[in-house]
Amino acid sequence: MTGKLYLLLLSLCLPCLNGQTMESIPSSPLQKKPGETLNLSCRGTGYTFTSYGMNWIRQPTGKPLEWMGWINTNTGAAGYAKTLEGRIELTKDSSVSMTHLKLSGLKAEDSAVYYCARWAQ
Repeated sequence: MTGKLYLLLLSLCLPCLNGQTMESIPSSPLQKKPGETLNLSCRGTGYTFTSYGMNWIRQPTGKPLEWMGWINTNTGAAGYAKTLEGRIELTKDSSVSMTHLKLSGLKAEDSAVYYCARWAQ
């Protein structure tokens, strides 16, 4: 199969105020082929990064939001949606206030808009 997957990462920070921001990396749409690996990153600034966990969520076209997993940005402990276990890995680099999403073995149903979302206070 030579189909293509279309992916876009956006950041979401509902409680972000007073200069707090979330930066998506990359910030433009990606094209991947089935079987490839997706690597996305999200940087949080303007707040104490290790004080808030980070969720990863996606929304396929025409479908509801789907929670993928979360990571404790202090300890690195992570939890994943059962449907993605074995294909997803979340990591963090506190020195640069970033979390990273790795999703392997991409499938057609992985085409979506991806979001990183900071825990609220």
